[in-house]
Amino acid sequence: MADTSLQNTNRMKRISFILLAFFTIHELHAQKANLTSEKTELTAVPGQTSITKNSVLISGHKIDYTATAGYAEMKNDTGKLIAKIFFTYYKKDEEGAARRPITFAFNGGPGSSSVWLHLGALGPRRVVLSDDGTAVGPPYQYINNEFSWLDKTDIVFIDPVSTGFSSPASGVNANQFHGYVEDLQSVASFIRYFLSKNERWSSSKFLAGESYGTTRAAGLADYLQSEYRIFLNGIFLISAVLNFGTNDYYVGNDLPAILYLPSFTAAAWYHRKLSPELQTDLNSALKASEQFAMNELAPALLKGELLTDEENNTIAEKMSRLTGLSKEFCLQNNLRITDNRFYKELRRKDGLTIGRLDARFTGKDFDNAGEGPDYDPSFVNIDGPFTAMINEYLQKELHFKEDKPYNIFGNVHPWNFNNVQNRFLNVAENLRSAMTKNPSLKVYVGAGYYDFATPYFIAHYDVTHMFLRPELRDHIQFHYYQAGHMYYINKPSLIQFKKDVDEFFDKNK
Repeated sequence: MADTSLQNTNRMKRISFILLAFFTIHELHAQKANLTSEKTELTAVPGQTSITKNSVLISGHKIDYTATAGYAEMKNDTGKLIAKIFFTYYKKDEEGAARRPITFAFNGGPGSSSVWLHLGALGPRRVVLSDDGTAVGPPYQYINNEFSWLDKTDIVFIDPVSTGFSSPASGVNANQFHGYVEDLQSVASFIRYFLSKNERWSSSKFLAGESYGTTRAAGLADYLQSEYRIFLNGIFLISAVLNFGTNDYYVGNDLPAILYLPSFTAAAWYHRKLSPELQTDLNSALKASEQFAMNELAPALLKGELLTDEENNTIAEKMSRLTGLSKEFCLQNNLRITDNRFYKELRRKDGLTIGRLDARFTGKDFDNAGEGPDYDPSFVNIDGPFTAMINEYLQKELHFKEDKPYNIFGNVHPWNFNNVQNRFLNVAENLRSAMTKNPSLKVYVGAGYYDFATPYFIAHYDVTHMFLRPELRDHIQFHYYQAGHMYYINKPSLIQFKKDVDEFFDKNK
């Protein structure tokens, strides 16, 4: 088992994409009561904008649209300017557009801008990558996105405070926006403002969040209903994680050791490290891994030191078979293999590490003896292309000029979780509450098999532990893709993603 310093390091790495946690609405109100007046009543007024007209070709059909890029100035109840939120709004040009579906989209972190969904899947342009998602090398390019959502919905990309061009006002402490409650308040206030400013109250309303953005989306569904009486038609949870307790490795919490195992199997299958009988079919291998994790590994870990030597060896042998790791390594880890060690160990003999966001990618470290990898090769693969192209796109096509840098990842730490001292937040409860009070609400849950930031089996576990009433359970739809965290960078997955999204909109708009 990793020592305390390693656990803390791993935890901070994980925070950069998926700090998770949620609480019930009465707790949220209690937390709000302790906030200053600048955090409680936020209103928005229009600010600087750039308006352009363009078109996108989707499934052979030309879609004309108007793009508005600019700021909403957030003011408190005394009229003081406290922040500027940057957004990009795409509206299809047609009669009756005010009644078209509208989707509010954001990424995760916390601290991430909306660049990934914006230029990776939803918007009218996408970054050029190889079909498997590998960067093609600088100088980078963007192209028409034939898989954009604009044929089904208008889209508003939101950059929360301290991400993208969004920022607190001069002299305002940014920390008042850097927390679970604080983030919900500012984003919800923006959505309410936007609906009024653009006369979109009669539209079907959707949220699309990725990674920590799914945490935000689940909280917003409940918060928007309770605070602004805004009821949604649907939510897209892209690479979802809803319960911090199922995702974070630390001594004494065995859930991640159980729920990560199918992702270990998926990665080992991709890198051809499984035994021949498991290597023939990914779905069969994953089914075997899921059954082992729930029916054998879970009760074994529950026993702790009461596990006999014979049982210990039996579990280690089966774990080795399903992960591509040696039996000895499984035993050395007390059957509790952390994700960070797995990245290094799976292909250590080959002198390679595997990616965290996408296990298909490999990297090379300073040496082969380390505890974990030096970097995430799947992240550096997309970092350069998306950073260059969002700056190029905003300036060249949207004509939005800004001297300050566009923060792909803003400095939002420490993220405030004071509302959940001594326990894990669980966004699934907020989602259950929203779906119960709004039986028309439908939820898409998408996951990549090779994603270690938000493993697919964890998302399934979190949802199946919401304890929805039977009549609501089919309101949540799962979709799986043979790719990683940003599964849309893999073109076959992007094509399937678009089909799944179209079907969701057609049924729920």
